[in-house]
Amino acid sequence: MLEHTGAVQRREMRDQILDDMELERERGITIKARAVTIEHEVGGETYQLNLIDTPGHVDFSYEVQKSMQACEGALLLVDSSQGVEAQTVANAYLAVEQDLEIIPVLNKIDLAHSRPDEVAEEIEHSLAIDASDALAVSAKSGDGVGAVLDRIVKEVPPPRGDLDAPLQALIFDAVYDEYRGIIVYLRLFNGVLPKRAMTHMLGTGKVYEAVEIGKFSPNMTKCDELRAGEVGYLVSNIKSLGDVRIGDTLTINKGPEVEMLPGYKEPMHMVFADFYPTNPGEFETLRDALETLSLTDSSFSFHPETSDALGFGFRCGFLGLLHMEIIQQRLEREHDMDMIQTAPSVTYMIRKADGEEEMIRSPGQLPPRDHYEELLEPIARVSMLVPTEYLGNLMQISVDHRGAFVRQDHLSPTRVQVEFDMPMGEIIYDFYDKLKSATRGYGTLNYEITGYRADDLVKLQILVNGDEVDALSCIVHRSQADMRGRAVLKKLRKEIPRHMFEVRLQAAIGSKIIARESIAALRKDVTAKCYGGDITRKRKLLEKQKAGKRRMRQVGNVDIPQKAFLSVLGGDEK
Repeated sequence: MLEHTGAVQRREMRDQILDDMELERERGITIKARAVTIEHEVGGETYQLNLIDTPGHVDFSYEVQKSMQACEGALLLVDSSQGVEAQTVANAYLAVEQDLEIIPVLNKIDLAHSRPDEVAEEIEHSLAIDASDALAVSAKSGDGVGAVLDRIVKEVPPPRGDLDAPLQALIFDAVYDEYRGIIVYLRLFNGVLPKRAMTHMLGTGKVYEAVEIGKFSPNMTKCDELRAGEVGYLVSNIKSLGDVRIGDTLTINKGPEVEMLPGYKEPMHMVFADFYPTNPGEFETLRDALETLSLTDSSFSFHPETSDALGFGFRCGFLGLLHMEIIQQRLEREHDMDMIQTAPSVTYMIRKADGEEEMIRSPGQLPPRDHYEELLEPIARVSMLVPTEYLGNLMQISVDHRGAFVRQDHLSPTRVQVEFDMPMGEIIYDFYDKLKSATRGYGTLNYEITGYRADDLVKLQILVNGDEVDALSCIVHRSQADMRGRAVLKKLRKEIPRHMFEVRLQAAIGSKIIARESIAALRKDVTAKCYGGDITRKRKLLEKQKAGKRRMRQVGNVDIPQKAFLSVLGGDEK
């Protein structure tokens, strides 16, 4: 589209032109939504189209929801060789809920194994969207792109907005620039924003001058004014991160009063993990890095946390495992942070005897067993699309992960959609990896939380010489506690160095020890100088050594190196 409309010259064109983050290019996925303005001519008239390229992965669905609130229509882009994916289904339902005009498009028709007719049938089966007039295109060769642009102009309604009304603009994103401060991304619903105007953010109450305004085409291009229905950016030398809030409404300062736009509902965090700096002195640096990231990605949260083993850090909430991994890698690359991350956990709920319910965000918050009646875990409705030949494998791993079968739909002779109700804790542990292995990478997964359910859940404690290591504790199903406990102890045993006394490693549920490993003490041969003579001389020296080790065990501390935490918390518990 960018090439067809001349927004990008052929010599400037490169793969993934809108994915300018290093991680996006490396992984071949979209993480951040990107807006771009292009112009297309139909029947002698030139139309301005504002497009937003959104991510597809379930963990970034918040980016998709934000984008849809700024749009009037959506292109449902489906690969004509791979077919409909689980995430496509979820995002299509979001577009239907927002009452957007949906245009189905079949891409990659230039491939030898593309099957547009079958895929169009899959769209109708899984989404109940009429795909009889779906456009066939090849983004690689450019075939059919003009027809897509014509169809957008013809079918998608133009943005509703009154140029004469007071300015009303939605802040849908922001980025931090070291030299220019915070750059705010806007979608204007009413009015006009001229350059050098004094603007007022209703949510934070801050007033800033519009030093520079412009559009994305696709690079930042300056202009003198933005009008209702347009998408653009605003540079205003904003230095404080707290002055900008995503979803806030921007208007002209001291102008007529306007209503705040609905903004965005708070994201529902499903996965929690703790980040601790490897060097305790870098706590404030980590806080600054997290604040900067939260500006560009408003879908994760963080608040301070302390641990006996790891010191001061932050408890962060994410939308999923990939989201967590991306945030961790961005902290390491963009902010050069060196840190330890605890094992991811989900939000549990306890129900007390009087019926009161309380959320538990980490195993350390769980009170003793006699303080609550039931422990409930989040249950997700998991929707999976797989080739028919892998159906048996899929059923087996789903049942192994405590899944309850819901339904099964054959979208075509070769593709089947299966739904299970499964505990969220099982999904974040290793289910996604097992699904990819069992389906040779062809299986796709989407999930949404449906509620909480009580089960036989217990807190698995890891003890080192009788002291609990809070960073390694976790909440698991009783049937899996034994296996998980042994796996952690085996890793710790390899990583903790030998001491002058025996080190006991134990996994416990309450007061019951369910697994144990020992690290033998370093021994010095105290009888080396005894040659000949009575055996009692040697025994006396050995007893003296034993008494010393006993005393040392009482007063000595076990040194657990950072490497030991990394080996256990790095997952991979096969």
